[in-house]
Amino acid sequence: MKIIQASLANLEQLIPLFDGYRVFYKQDSNPKEARAFLSERFQKNDSVIFLAINTHEVGLGFTQLYPSFSSVSMQRTYILNDIFTSSEVRKKGVGEALMEAAKQFAKASGSKSLTLETAINNPAQKLYKKLGWKKDIKVNHYTWTV
Repeated sequence: MKIIQASLANLEQLIPLFDGYRVFYKQDSNPKEARAFLSERFQKNDSVIFLAINTHEVGLGFTQLYPSFSSVSMQRTYILNDIFTSSEVRKKGVGEALMEAAKQFAKASGSKSLTLETAINNPAQKLYKKLGWKKDIKVNHYTWTV
C-alpha cells in the first residue's frame, strides 16, 4: 500500500471510494455527481485529498482535508472532513496510514492543527485516540442548515 496526494489524474480511483463514503452516510449512490464534485475540488484547488492505493493502483481509501484559518492564533488549520476505507481493507491499517499522511501534511504546511468531527457512535474513535487526537470538551459545535 502507498499513500499519495491525489490529483485530477486519480479521479477514476477516487470516484468509487467517494461514492461509497456518501452511501455509508445514507446518501444515494451518484457516481456522476461524485465525479463533478471531486473535479471541482481539484480544479479550484480548495481541498487536499490523500489516496491509499495498492500495488495494482486500485484505490483502498481516501481522506479529504479542507483549509481553514484560526483568527485567534492567526494560523492555517485543516478540517479532516472525510475519511473512508473500502470494506475489504478495514482494520488493516489503511485508515491509520491516511490519518498519518494528513498529520504529516499539516506539519509540513505549517498548519496549527487538524480538526475532525465524527458521530458519537463511530467506532473509528478508538483509532483517533490511538493516534493522539484529543476530544474537545471545551466547546460546543452548532450547525445552522439552510
